[in-house]
Amino acid sequence: MATIQTSGRGTWNSKLGFILAAAGSAVGLGNIWGYPTQVADNGGAAFILVYLICCFLIGLPVMIAELTIGRHTRKNPVGAFKKLDKSGFGAIIGYWGVLCGVMILSFYLVVSGWTLAYVFEEIFKFAGNTGLAGFFGDLTNGPKNAIFTIVFMLFTVGIINGGVSNGIERATKILMPFLLLILILMAAYVMTLEGSAEGVRRYLLPDFSLISLDLTLSALGQAFFSLSLGMGALITYGSYLKKNQNIVESAVLVTVFDIFIALIAGLLIIPAMYVALNQGIQIFGDDGSLLSSATLVFTVLPELFQNIGGYFGLFISVSFFLLLGLAALTSAISLLEVPVAYVIDEHNVSRKKASLLVGAVVLFFGIIISFDIGLIDVFVAIFNEIGLPLGGLMTCLFLTWIWKTGNAIAEIENGFPGAANSRRLKVWAFFISYICPVLIGIVFVTTILNMIR
Repeated sequence: MATIQTSGRGTWNSKLGFILAAAGSAVGLGNIWGYPTQVADNGGAAFILVYLICCFLIGLPVMIAELTIGRHTRKNPVGAFKKLDKSGFGAIIGYWGVLCGVMILSFYLVVSGWTLAYVFEEIFKFAGNTGLAGFFGDLTNGPKNAIFTIVFMLFTVGIINGGVSNGIERATKILMPFLLLILILMAAYVMTLEGSAEGVRRYLLPDFSLISLDLTLSALGQAFFSLSLGMGALITYGSYLKKNQNIVESAVLVTVFDIFIALIAGLLIIPAMYVALNQGIQIFGDDGSLLSSATLVFTVLPELFQNIGGYFGLFISVSFFLLLGLAALTSAISLLEVPVAYVIDEHNVSRKKASLLVGAVVLFFGIIISFDIGLIDVFVAIFNEIGLPLGGLMTCLFLTWIWKTGNAIAEIENGFPGAANSRRLKVWAFFISYICPVLIGIVFVTTILNMIR
């Protein structure tokens, strides 16, 4: 099917292509290691239950809102808010989204480069006799870090340069099924190892006594971050939707896909942690809490795979880090597309020039971070933990008080007609106007207070 052009912009060739691309945006490193460690630290299935509720009651309404803004305006986040609000106030929200996309991608590239480095390390054994722990310490300081950051960026720019249908859609149609296949096969294999049963028990048996305000806020934050909300990525992807595509159905499918990936990742990572513990590998610190996510993923699990030994151990290890790399790449694509779409739309620059220009700017920050990885924590705090909830909160308030929910409902009804659906959309309008802003606001304020303390 030929790509339909709308005002010189591409559109998704197929519904499946959009679903996989949007799901790829949501599925990232946070799903593969962030979510499992959050579950392990917060009561197992009790956290999962609260997380699921947050995804559908908070994340899904905000996702529908962002896709609706994008499809209605056919613009990047800055252009979209400018079109809906001539005063210029709305553009601030768009600029904030673009800035967050650039800054998050700059450190995301560095971490993503680690996954690529480990694939090469496992195959070519650059670390020699120092082992994987020594390799990680050497990797995260200096030139090696920068080299793999650059290589990962080249992959990302190459896909973005191909355009919407021939670049992003084509790549995610290949990457997402491959990612899912590796994830399921690895989870199934880990289940056969001694000690995995304890991990499954910790994962699936809830301890409801652990449900608290802190757990709920953590689950809400994880749901918001894992669905790729608040930074304009879904506004941008929504701008490539055809007018007759069902936004609600698409948002539900993306949410379900993202949750499914997270759940399977939990069935891989948490049992693997307890397999490692069964083999005498440390997974808890002196205070009894889990080691950091980065330590678990880049030192503990590689040691476990090393213990398997032989070519099969090599295959498992390479597969795991390839899985992480694929998850990172699908998210990096959407992060880069946000500022690239802005440059294309607002400055009338060709996609090739825009992707190279924006890629160079992001890479500049990435290389700085690769030589001082302590900056990652600073960028995460400002642009991830504060920036994304702030972007989501401003989007909800903008849609409610400036664009108005009635206008949004009229746009959604293209592809979602009928009296019954109209009633459902009124429920959505209530959530996006009242429930979502309040809960996102609580997460935002709590995050600020925790940082100040």
